[in-house]
Amino acid sequence: MTVEQNVLQQHSQKHQQTLLNQLREVTGTTDVQLLQQALQVSNGDLAEAVAFLTEKNAKVPQQDETTYYQTSQVSSDRYISVGSQADSNVIDLTGDDKDDLQRAIALSLAESNRAFRETGITDEEQAISRVLEASIAENKACLKRTHTEVWSDSPNPHDRKRIDNCPVGLKNVGNTCWFSAVIQSLFNLLEFQRLVLNYSPPARVHDLPHNQKEHRNLPFMQELRNLFSLMVGSKRKYVDPSRAVEILKDAFKSSESQQQDVSEFTHKLLDWLEDAFKMKTEEDGEEDKPKNPMVELFYGRFLAVGVLEGKKFENTEMFGQYPLQVNGFKDLHECLEAAMIEGEIESLHSAENSARSGQEHWFTELPPVLTFELSRFEFNQALGRPEKIHNKLEFPSMLYMDRYMDRNREITRIKREEIRRLKEHLTLLQQRLERYLSYGSGPKRFPLADVLQYAMEFASSKPVCTSPVEDIDSSAPPGGTTGLQLPPPSSLAEQDTLASPESSGSASGPASTLSTAQQQRAPIHKPFTQSRLPPDLPMHPAPRHITEEELRVLEGCLHRWRSEVENDTRDLQDSIKRIHRTIELMYSDKSMMQVPYRLHAVLVHEGQANAGHYWAYIYDPHQRCWMKYNDISVTKSSWEELVRDSFGGYRNASAYCLMYINDKKPFLTEEEFDKETGQILSGMDKLPPDLKQYVKEDNELFVKEIEEWNALQARKAQQEKMAVAAAAAAASAASNTSISSSSPQPMSIDGSPPDNAAAPQQDPEYMEQPSPTNDSKHLQEDTERAISRATAEQEERSPEALLNAALKLEYARLLRFAQEDTPPENDYRLQHVIVYFLQNQAPKKILERTLLTQFADRNLAFDERCKSIMNVARAKLDLIKPEEVNMDEYEIWHQDYRNFRETTIFMITGLELFHKTNYVEALIYLTYSYQYNKELLSKGLYRGHDEEFLGHYRRDCLLKLNEQAAAMFESGEEPVVTTGLGIMNELVVPCIPLLLVHDTERDLLAVEDMRNRWCSYLGQEMEPNLQEKLTDFLPKLLDCSTEIKSFHDPPKVPAYSTLELCERYSHIMTTLCKVANHGR
Repeated sequence: MTVEQNVLQQHSQKHQQTLLNQLREVTGTTDVQLLQQALQVSNGDLAEAVAFLTEKNAKVPQQDETTYYQTSQVSSDRYISVGSQADSNVIDLTGDDKDDLQRAIALSLAESNRAFRETGITDEEQAISRVLEASIAENKACLKRTHTEVWSDSPNPHDRKRIDNCPVGLKNVGNTCWFSAVIQSLFNLLEFQRLVLNYSPPARVHDLPHNQKEHRNLPFMQELRNLFSLMVGSKRKYVDPSRAVEILKDAFKSSESQQQDVSEFTHKLLDWLEDAFKMKTEEDGEEDKPKNPMVELFYGRFLAVGVLEGKKFENTEMFGQYPLQVNGFKDLHECLEAAMIEGEIESLHSAENSARSGQEHWFTELPPVLTFELSRFEFNQALGRPEKIHNKLEFPSMLYMDRYMDRNREITRIKREEIRRLKEHLTLLQQRLERYLSYGSGPKRFPLADVLQYAMEFASSKPVCTSPVEDIDSSAPPGGTTGLQLPPPSSLAEQDTLASPESSGSASGPASTLSTAQQQRAPIHKPFTQSRLPPDLPMHPAPRHITEEELRVLEGCLHRWRSEVENDTRDLQDSIKRIHRTIELMYSDKSMMQVPYRLHAVLVHEGQANAGHYWAYIYDPHQRCWMKYNDISVTKSSWEELVRDSFGGYRNASAYCLMYINDKKPFLTEEEFDKETGQILSGMDKLPPDLKQYVKEDNELFVKEIEEWNALQARKAQQEKMAVAAAAAAASAASNTSISSSSPQPMSIDGSPPDNAAAPQQDPEYMEQPSPTNDSKHLQEDTERAISRATAEQEERSPEALLNAALKLEYARLLRFAQEDTPPENDYRLQHVIVYFLQNQAPKKILERTLLTQFADRNLAFDERCKSIMNVARAKLDLIKPEEVNMDEYEIWHQDYRNFRETTIFMITGLELFHKTNYVEALIYLTYSYQYNKELLSKGLYRGHDEEFLGHYRRDCLLKLNEQAAAMFESGEEPVVTTGLGIMNELVVPCIPLLLVHDTERDLLAVEDMRNRWCSYLGQEMEPNLQEKLTDFLPKLLDCSTEIKSFHDPPKVPAYSTLELCERYSHIMTTLCKVANHGR
């Protein structure tokens, strides 16, 4: 057989078998002929093949045992899925006939796809590619949607700047979270990273046959190198993988839209990389047999040992991702044990020529990177669709593979047999224990020790005999019936009625009581008049007749029996614990702990079978911690968080793929050293020259973007200053003209001191307002009050002395406000800027200038005393030199206070709308108030409002909107459903990343509740149009990384005077405080 024939045979069998396995897993059909027929009818299209099988409702015939066990005998495919079925027409290779081998090779070549021989692409690759194409199509479709549905970059490049050496994230370019999860897991294998970065295409690439495979693999390899280089040296927080995904899209053509499967993508990615490296290794080692680094890194071998009707066989096969069933197993070792043994294996190592059939798998060579594919999807025949298995499956951080190695075959068989015997004995002990713990022959059973205890308590109880009627009568409440002689009781029901408080308490005299008694003896109670209770009925269950001798003997027996039962139960429980411990420690000796594999990455899927989101947990051996890679977000995590999200069992998230690495091969995750200096290569030093230049150019573009942004912001700030200066000039020209600002955005003030008195420094609008009806009136009153007190207390009446005294009095008043504990309904910071400055420890010079500005107000009363003080204050302002007060700092402080007032207006408006149950508008105001407030709090604790308070109402508003939208969806009416989904797409979904980015427990639980509410609809019957809408919407809800979506522009808010602002704040806070348990 030629090398070319061998390659063709391997690829043909590989892709045919993989496609059969995927179709079998999705549909649950085990008939190989039927599966092959479906693939032939659908021309290799998985979706059409599934539709063919479900529409035909094909019955699954009994599987031919001969066919099943010939799988291992005929295939040398390194990609074979363990335990899979082969074609029923496969030639039997268990014998030594070489003609059979040649016929098998010929048959394999004859069945190879013609398109594969011509183009190098199989039908299975084309089917898989449709999903890759769909991801790009979804991305392009997103660009045509409204701005509220598009994942967009922040316009501020500083938000996208990489911090120090934090790992770089990957942007989700449209249902590509699967791509990010897999690529990050492989990128953090430093050996794999080095292989990709240092890959160079074959020098004789132009001489190679140009089929579609080569046109696809080499450009994809180059784009992968570019992507990896950016992940190494980029200055960006995250990078865009669109070009790499575009290569995948260009290689295949399809119009379907769905998310890709992680295991399929990983398989295809490694397959393509293997082909790319194969071309290079064949060129480098034409004389010797080349070694493909992808095969060396990710592929291993196992030995299939089987027996069929007494005839033994052995066959060595290669594998990549090792598939494991989840359903029915509690941990990874149970999954592996089940996957390694198929059928009845007693005959495999018995001397008898048994007719039983079975096979075992033994690893002969494990790859450095061992990947387990966890099968968490099954096809529901009743519903006609795949469903996800949410069962809990535990896996260790360190996995010892010794028990599965061929070299330990005999000792493992001995241990397995010992475990089997122990489990049989364990089952017997558990059955015996169950008889003690669930004693009895009826439907209700109790622990035998408790039964004996109850019997002892009954035997020792003393009978207290009294008439039940007397007991009831004696307990009757006082009332009109107490003085009456009641007729003889006829039934317990009658006595209950006679003794009831209603009947006794409502009587006003004998006549009414007798009337009530007659009513109580109404005919309705006659059926019970014959059921008279015996007058000596005991009050409590107790023996009627028992002698002291009988009681002594009985108590002795019951005590002895109970003690015996408790001892037996304890012995059984101890024996069961010892057996469990023995089984756990069966493989703990050093000889069975020589092949350690450390958990490197866990790929997690959240959602259902037809919609969901992927992310990855990857271990960083240098920082010795787990990292969570969720699209553009890369954060530190923990083993506890990984367990919560990956084991499954109680939420929609669970592990889908586990990647272990050989712990005895540190080169997999070790950094590379410079051969000359011995220093660790990091950052750009890792890259070859061509990639260094590529990253350098991209970084220069990003730096240029930052510079352009900074210049733009500087121009905007200068324009604002010029606008304010123009407004100040206009105010000077028309002193009696009202000036009001309708812009909701914070305005900057001129930071330069005035050149002369004709062009005075413009101060904040809350400090000086020409209109006497707004804030100036409030400040004027405070100022005039301070001047009056200073005049009364100050002996010296010069304007400067009065000004100094008034400044001290006003400062003392505001200082008391700043130091007081404010009640929830008041915030003294809103009453005066000085209070805000004092609580945030503003510099003394800022405070002095601000107070002087207050007393320099032109709108003070026009008596001579105030005029003279105003002129002195203005003169002092003019005398302040630029070096004495940093005007830039002064401007920043007043800008922060304007931002604080604006944030307060947003908060008050949002809370008022929330209280009126107008949640749609409330959410917009609460969202912006929370974001603005967070920026304020980043500068100091007292710069903004209570973050937890704002977060509670924002979260509560989102939950209420989610409930409203879900109720609209449940109505089933088209316009109502559309409105509900519009609320989710335009308001709720864009806000979810804002909750995730801060990662607070309550916000995460709220997001989980919202997602679970919509995921619960997946298992329900509904109209096709609703199912289509739900399928289209769920990926947007579930595929929410911390990347911020575009949101509504901030609403325009009017300017309020200090008095109005304080009154509204007090009113809404008082209202909310009256609501119990509002969640603060």
